[in-house]
Amino acid sequence: MVILGIDPGTATTGYGIVEKQGNNVKYVTCGAILTDKAAPMPERLATIYAQLNRLCDVHEPDCIVTEQLFFSNNVTTALQVGRTVGVVLLAAAQRGLPWREYRPVEVKMAVVGYGGAEKKQVQYMVAQLLKLEKPPKPDDAADALAIAVCHAHSAHYANLER
Repeated sequence: MVILGIDPGTATTGYGIVEKQGNNVKYVTCGAILTDKAAPMPERLATIYAQLNRLCDVHEPDCIVTEQLFFSNNVTTALQVGRTVGVVLLAAAQRGLPWREYRPVEVKMAVVGYGGAEKKQVQYMVAQLLKLEKPPKPDDAADALAIAVCHAHSAHYANLER
């Protein structure tokens, strides 16, 4: 199963792709989709959409996963990130790919074993679990890989819930 993890953002959207083979999770690639902060929002979203489709064309994921949005105070940021999630959902729906989202605490539990883990701990464990020399950069790519690893470890249980 090829899993495309997405850390959504309008300026930087992180992506991480892993492949689950039995109990093994193998690193495929990661990076970030960058948009011009001065560009109009529709143009930025179109860039994200086009790049997501390129990733899907090249890596043929079996599913797409994102982290559930959590913003306690900044509604503006939440709305902007929500737009990116909408683009991700559109790309998944057009390809017939299942989509799942995980709460931040679920991602931390799956990767570190502790729901209150710090960002650096998650990045370190992503590198360890995927046998990388160092934590991926940018941070958005490491976060996207963490979400993909979470799904690799949790997908079986998530399917049992339905």
